[in-house]
Amino acid sequence: MEQQSKQRRRRGVILTHTGFQKLQAAKLQAEALENGEKRYTLEDLSDRTRISIDTLTKVFACESPVDKQTLKQCFQSFGLILVSEDYDFPEVPDPTTATSGSDLAKENFLSDRPSPFSSAPIAPASSAPELPEGQVPLNSRFYIERPPIEASCYQAIANPGALIRIKGARQMGKTSLIVRILHQASQCGYHPVSLSFQLADASIFQSLDNFLQWFCANVGLELRLPNQLGNYWNDLFGSKVCCKMYFEQYLLEQVQQPIVLGLDDVDRLFQYPQLASDFFGLLRTWHEEAKSREIWKKLRLVVAHSMEVLLPLSINQSPFNVGLPIELQPLTPEQIEQLAERHELTWSPPDTDRLMQLIGGQTYLVRRALYQLQDQHLTLDQWLPTAATPTGAYREHLQKKLWQLQQEPELLDAFSGVISATEAVELTLTHAFKLQSMGLVHLQGNQAVPSCPLYVQYFRTFGKVA
Repeated sequence: MEQQSKQRRRRGVILTHTGFQKLQAAKLQAEALENGEKRYTLEDLSDRTRISIDTLTKVFACESPVDKQTLKQCFQSFGLILVSEDYDFPEVPDPTTATSGSDLAKENFLSDRPSPFSSAPIAPASSAPELPEGQVPLNSRFYIERPPIEASCYQAIANPGALIRIKGARQMGKTSLIVRILHQASQCGYHPVSLSFQLADASIFQSLDNFLQWFCANVGLELRLPNQLGNYWNDLFGSKVCCKMYFEQYLLEQVQQPIVLGLDDVDRLFQYPQLASDFFGLLRTWHEEAKSREIWKKLRLVVAHSMEVLLPLSINQSPFNVGLPIELQPLTPEQIEQLAERHELTWSPPDTDRLMQLIGGQTYLVRRALYQLQDQHLTLDQWLPTAATPTGAYREHLQKKLWQLQQEPELLDAFSGVISATEAVELTLTHAFKLQSMGLVHLQGNQAVPSCPLYVQYFRTFGKVA
């Protein structure tokens, strides 16, 4: 038996699941950046890697072993470094049951079916208008990718102990991006967990102990694991140690594949500086643990926030200066034109210019405009005159912004100064970052200008702000 086992061992290596994910994600990113988002053929990949097509089919089929140098060369062609976790030494599969490596490679790279890291959601058959509110559904044809953001996130999440931090003003698409990252994680066999801090009762934030128990219990709930807090929580150790033990000795031990934890609306914690400092310090600790301990490599974090982080966090305790930073920018003219086409509008570049002169490229504002143009069969000439009025397309959006400003008189005064000025206005950091997170201003340092004329027109005329 031992001799038979040795005979079945073959020289060479194959990609592990982790290595395949890294290579797939890097390929996707290269297609987005260098190939007009078109999929590479095996011939294209052969030219890029300088590896024969026959050998490439073995590489991507993950069944037939190849020389380690071949994998290294393949990784280097996509800017990757081959490490030990990316490859394994296989046993020869049973030839009566093995699937052809060529067939598998063609399935992975040539078929029209989405791969585990495909960034394009499947478009629904219906082209009916879709009301732009909340996250954009996974199967929505109205989600516009922003290369290379999606590809970079999919590649990053394949790395052990990954941390992705997404920053963008409200209604810029943070939640929609998190949902897609978690969906890709699910397609790879990972355990996606989505948690929004907007779901927590206000009382939860009054105590670090209560908050961390709520946090642990909700992650377990998403994983469909029984609540075992009573077995791991002990006042003698303190809340942070108990939370770490619960993840390390229970949650992470119960799963074979990595947990991808998406934390949305973490801005809510900023209202509780001490709690936030303790919690974010804990996240940073877990991220660092993954560099040396196998158990923590199974936790990957995605953190989304709107505001700049003003907490007094030590450089070694903050999760906001490590990992992959993603900052969501306004839509470009080309992306707006793609979206107009998906709304089946008669549209031209001058129409894009006119729309952007009013609302810039803010994601929600653009989607709302195109939705109403399609839904009500309006022309841009008919739509524009009322857009910045209390009866226009943005009436609820603008009324909500006004109400939010009225809750903080000093912030209201600061914004009034911005829309009254003819040049950039210097603000305190707190006011500058709050207005930026609301999407009302763009910042140049701590100097602010209105993010778009829509807000200037409305608040000057109807909002009694300036």
